[in-house]
Amino acid sequence: MTAEDVPRGRPVPDAIAPGQESVWDYPRPPVARFSDEEIVVVLGGEEICETRTSWRVLETSHPPTYYLPRSAFRPGSLISTRGGSFCEWKGSANYLDVYGGERLARRAAWYYPRPSPDFAMLANHVALYAAMMDYCLVDGERVVPQPGGFYGGWITSTVVGPFKGVPGSQGW
Repeated sequence: MTAEDVPRGRPVPDAIAPGQESVWDYPRPPVARFSDEEIVVVLGGEEICETRTSWRVLETSHPPTYYLPRSAFRPGSLISTRGGSFCEWKGSANYLDVYGGERLARRAAWYYPRPSPDFAMLANHVALYAAMMDYCLVDGERVVPQPGGFYGGWITSTVVGPFKGVPGSQGW
């Protein structure tokens, strides 16, 4: 057993400044909330997505995961690939490779072809691992990827943690 495997209690949430929200106020099970923030995604030096209509999935201890409309992606930038995963809340996910410029980011995106009823709004929407893109912007601010290779949350100055994915957070 490693230190990552040892269950730990809820950490002390970071202080919230005006205009911020804490991931420790997000619910479990998670919820999806509509967002009109401007989202821009760049890969291989090319803008592959720009939208002002997305969904933020909010879950205790996680920064928001943004689900972007497939129609907002540049044609040819999303490529079906093998593999999938299962979320107890949203259902079965399929993975996508993401292509921009001359760069291919393998398994860098996922979507729910038939999301569970509580997450039906995510149909025809795609989430991305920000760490695998050149960069992602939310209202002009560069996103910091959620720590840990498994998680897809996007950290901006409007959200505070601590965030699941840091060492020792396995039991959160």
